[in-house]
Amino acid sequence: MQATLHQLKVFEATARHGSFTRAAEELFITQPTVSSQIKQLSKAIGLPLFEQIGKRLYLTEAGKELLATCQEIFQRLDNFEMKVADLKGTKQGCLRLAVITTAKYFVPRILGAFCQQYPGIDVSLKVTNHQQIQRRMQDNEDDLYIVSQPPSELELSYQPFLDNPLVVVARREHPLAGLAQIPISRLNNEAFIMREQGSGTRQAVQALFAEHEVKVHVRLELGSNEAIKQAIAGGMGISVLSEHTLVSEGAHSDLTILDVEHFPIKRRWYVAHLAGKQLSVIAQTFLDYLLVETQKIPLSSVRPWSTENVPVASPLLG
Repeated sequence: MQATLHQLKVFEATARHGSFTRAAEELFITQPTVSSQIKQLSKAIGLPLFEQIGKRLYLTEAGKELLATCQEIFQRLDNFEMKVADLKGTKQGCLRLAVITTAKYFVPRILGAFCQQYPGIDVSLKVTNHQQIQRRMQDNEDDLYIVSQPPSELELSYQPFLDNPLVVVARREHPLAGLAQIPISRLNNEAFIMREQGSGTRQAVQALFAEHEVKVHVRLELGSNEAIKQAIAGGMGISVLSEHTLVSEGAHSDLTILDVEHFPIKRRWYVAHLAGKQLSVIAQTFLDYLLVETQKIPLSSVRPWSTENVPVASPLLG
């Protein structure tokens, strides 16, 4: 098979976008050039690589096999370039990182310090939800993933690197604010703001509530931590959030963490990649950096209680 590297790049971009037009835009060439390169590549292979149904392009079986081969070739070339830079005493290349939404509260700070230490490294950061992260993992789109719960459906290599405590958050004027040792039963019938269905936080909260037979009144479902914080501040109810979402709130925040029995729910952050994937020099460098630097991250300063001179909540309150 006589195929040029350029043809393979054109094919990979077309397969990834499912569009001749979008591939042409990415590669800064014309759409007829893309079509011509794909035709030449199909002729060299002896099999069609795409089939068009309506306006959409679909990979044939041969196309799927070629795409997997292209991805492996390009990854090895990237790794080679990074290895050469490493042998020259520099760190150069691109880190592709995907994280779930809540991780945006601490990952950019880590990346900022990392890029200052390694100015030759560019970063592509994708912030998305669990469902999209899992899809990206399946397609091997990124070097590393930061998640709160590694999906069991995929073969992954992962390790915990940071605590991710889930805490009960209310506005400062809430009747339970400032009390210590609040029984979890006190949350019965409380107006509650839940994360969306499928959220890892929601699953953890529902499991704890079911274990202790707590039934709250779900007043609102939201898919954004920032929207939940605004709803709490607006008096819509209380919620359970990762304590990392409160890092930027400060001591004068409108929000406070309630000292509720069985909270915080202890969870961890995980850094993951596909099992068997050979990490690039850049990805391994960032992984090592992450494991060290995250030990220095402080959590929020909105905990209002101490163990002294604080009234203890009665189980009969409310």
